Amino acid sequence: SGSPFWRTSSSNSKRDASLPGERKVFGASYSHADILNFDNLNISSSSTPRPHTPPSRDNRPPLKSSTSLSPPAPRRSYSNFFGENPKSYESPQEEEALDFDEDEDEFGLPSIASMRRKGKRQIAKKKRDPGGSQSSLSTVPSATATLASWSMNNGDIAEERSLPNYPTAKRSDGKILRPQYKDILRDPANALHLINHASAPLNASPKEVEAHSARITRINKFKRILQASSINLAELRDSAWSGLPDEVRAMSWQILLGYLPTNSDRRVTTLERKRNEYLEAVRQAFEKGTSTNDADSVIGIGGISSSPATQRGKGRGLDEAIWHQISIDVPRTNPHLELYSFEATQRSLERILYVWAIRHPASGYVQGINDLVSPFWQVFLGMYITDPEIEFGMDPGQLPKQVLDAVEADTFWCLTKLLDGIQDNYIHAQPGIQRQVASLRDLTTRIDGNLAKHLESEGVEFIQFSFRWMNCLLMREISVRNTIRMWDTYLAEDQGFSHFHLYVCAAFLVKWSDQLLKMDFQEIMMFLQALPTRNWNEKDIELLLSEAFIWQSLFRNSKAHIQKSSQNGPLSVTL
Repeated sequence: SGSPFWRTSSSNSKRDASLPGERKVFGASYSHADILNFDNLNISSSSTPRPHTPPSRDNRPPLKSSTSLSPPAPRRSYSNFFGENPKSYESPQEEEALDFDEDEDEFGLPSIASMRRKGKRQIAKKKRDPGGSQSSLSTVPSATATLASWSMNNGDIAEERSLPNYPTAKRSDGKILRPQYKDILRDPANALHLINHASAPLNASPKEVEAHSARITRINKFKRILQASSINLAELRDSAWSGLPDEVRAMSWQILLGYLPTNSDRRVTTLERKRNEYLEAVRQAFEKGTSTNDADSVIGIGGISSSPATQRGKGRGLDEAIWHQISIDVPRTNPHLELYSFEATQRSLERILYVWAIRHPASGYVQGINDLVSPFWQVFLGMYITDPEIEFGMDPGQLPKQVLDAVEADTFWCLTKLLDGIQDNYIHAQPGIQRQVASLRDLTTRIDGNLAKHLESEGVEFIQFSFRWMNCLLMREISVRNTIRMWDTYLAEDQGFSHFHLYVCAAFLVKWSDQLLKMDFQEIMMFLQALPTRNWNEKDIELLLSEAFIWQSLFRNSKAHIQKSSQNGPLSVTL
């Protein structure tokens, strides 16, 4: 009998045959770009429109560099990395440049780097001497720089990117793994018994002592809720709205999503069944058509594959289009965080995304879903380790296989639960996002009419900047840690990832109203692509959520009549 996780023929191939002409890459990458006009977005003086980046499914050979390069050395095994010195990471400025290093982002919008590069080219031309000689800084890339570069000229980083260089682990297994991890694997509630309340520092101020005491009281409240034989879901939602302590977040998320049952008697058997179901799905997906010689490189579910992603997708019955796009997007997921640069993390994310895609043929894999995996992965991994700084210096590959298997399976099922509620965002034509963008425009008009009029007068379409906000749930605009805090509230809200998220986006846009009103089209687009949220913390997120809650309370399920006392007067609401 056929597996429910595997479909014998790809729905993508059927759609390819029915659509005439060249088909764009599946998913969100270019789904909205055709209806936009970017002629007025040119930064240079030239009026010639910038050529469109070809879709990543285009299998043309890469452009050859003028510098002759020898083939890269064979990829080393993962064990070789443990004997090397720690890799030096780029500065924050370099990391920021790495995030925006292509002519277009994956949603078809002009990237910030492309705008900046045009300005740099003009400056470079001015520096040339009358004799035509170049400056002392050579513009020809070295062999090393070419191999390491992620900046592509043809729009497909999979064709020209170098073999991945993973960071070296810095800490040993014994220093990060909880000794009681087997008990936590069996039942996450066992982690509640391991919570220790350190006393406040002796030199702490009265305000700090009060905050410390309040935090302990809050943790104990969640422990009481979660240790009940039958968890009161309404009470958990009410308490989680204001944020979850790190110590109880993983289990709380799994219950709020409906992955873990509220009845403690069913928890152990449910976890075991769901985890085994996922691991079996992975085996069926990746072993299909596998020969004996290459089986070892793909069946290590919680281990690390020894072959590059471009090789793992060949000859194994994988849906090549889906696998190709996933193998491109995973290395670009949170590249500024060390946790996501380790091979164990990337292989796990690839499996999660691929299995989800083949189980949901109506949408398949869509770019942006890779971002939504990382909060689950990070939160659930943190349940098994002692180091709170999980984003840096901790290689998941050091952990036992059963821990990685559990984290991966739990992440998959919780991602599935989340996407089930917003699947209209990712099916063909993405109607859910189209509706949300239209609703955001209408809501902004009601909240801040001056801003809405200014954006319209400058020719800024809401889909040009808010498509990414809806597709990635603002994860490209704020840090993963701030996203995790935001998701505490989303999970506590009814339809938090769809309906409430709309009000969060409205509050987020209106927050920058004063700056945006002083900008023209180009300045608005550049500002909205790189909003100044790098230094945001939990307090900023809580303020944003509170403002969103106010707007939701005013406008949801009500026919509020919006009036203004004068053309530029304050907003008044008559219910």
